[in-house]
Amino acid sequence: MASSGEKHTVKKYKGFGTASIHCGMEFDPHTGAVMTPISLSTTFAQKSPGVKYPAEYEYSRSGNPTRDAMEENLAGLENADAAISFASGLAATAGIIHCLEPNSHVIVTDDVYGGTQRFFRRIATQYGHTFSFVDFTKEGALEEAFQENTRLVWAESPTNPTLKICDIAAVSEIAHRHGALCCVDNTFMTPYYQQPLVLGADIVMHSATKYLNGHSDVVMGIVATSNPDMIEKLRFNQNAVGAVPSPFDCYMMMRGLKTLHLRMRAHGANAGVIAKLLESHDKVDRVVYPGLESHPQHEIAKKQCHGFGGMVTFFIKGGLDGAKAFLENLKVFTLAESLGGVESLAEHPVIMTHASVPAEHRAVLGIDDSLIRLSVGTEDIEDLVQDISNALDAVQL
Repeated sequence: MASSGEKHTVKKYKGFGTASIHCGMEFDPHTGAVMTPISLSTTFAQKSPGVKYPAEYEYSRSGNPTRDAMEENLAGLENADAAISFASGLAATAGIIHCLEPNSHVIVTDDVYGGTQRFFRRIATQYGHTFSFVDFTKEGALEEAFQENTRLVWAESPTNPTLKICDIAAVSEIAHRHGALCCVDNTFMTPYYQQPLVLGADIVMHSATKYLNGHSDVVMGIVATSNPDMIEKLRFNQNAVGAVPSPFDCYMMMRGLKTLHLRMRAHGANAGVIAKLLESHDKVDRVVYPGLESHPQHEIAKKQCHGFGGMVTFFIKGGLDGAKAFLENLKVFTLAESLGGVESLAEHPVIMTHASVPAEHRAVLGIDDSLIRLSVGTEDIEDLVQDISNALDAVQL
């Protein structure tokens, strides 16, 4: 595993499953333990003032063996030279924005996650940064949004919750032509289904709370990049701001990552079945899922993704009453915020995850009372189909 004070090359493996199990994972040289130990110590002994032991750890905020192993694992999965972890996805987002020079302009996907939008609009603007929220799927819209001080393009693909997809290679090329970096929030697809750095992006971020951990018991954020300047700045921000994950959470993350490839296959297979079921139902107005031919960016998804993910958005007939009836009658799906765990979740963005987005902005994005977001889990598909069908039967039109 890497240490905080040594140069280290991330191991590369041909197979994703092999990488998820072996990147950053080395048996303990002292005990032979196959699993990476949890190093809970907050401080590390020195041989003499300023003379450290070979691994060069000194204080756990600045570097921790368990965290280093996890970060190397994630760097390998995203084909990056480094991954830097934070205490949450929003802390990771803040870590990236803190790398920008003062008074920078950022172009952002218009229906970016509500928490990201809240941070950009209400916190980052206090430091002089400005943000333009643009529909990346609209021809020419991104190109027109650049300003003299644009330093970053922030893409989310698919977006949350409307599942719009942008052409990452094209967005990255436009950003670079204007002297800006491109960051992609890859939370929904994960590196198993989509690898933005390979497509040309400079930075990848995740709310690792979701699919990467996959068991709804860790809150964490990840930034992966091969840009040397960004690696240096992100490492500095990680240490200086101090929003780091605990060693125990890092251990739990590594445990989850070992089955990422298996879980994502199950999520994707189940979501495809549920999406087709919903699309054929007379109480559903419209379904948005990248794997459906009806998705406006289906061809782009086929080009840049290795699968279509576990998130399904649909618009139910009957408005708010119809949405509530459906959600209140689910038995296997749990009505809860968040996503990406092995258990299936359902939520109502207007009232729950996107309540912080101004109502007028939600209206522009098409996030209305009839929209329901599903995080399709890894349960047996027969049970999920029955649950969805029963909940739809409860909707009165």
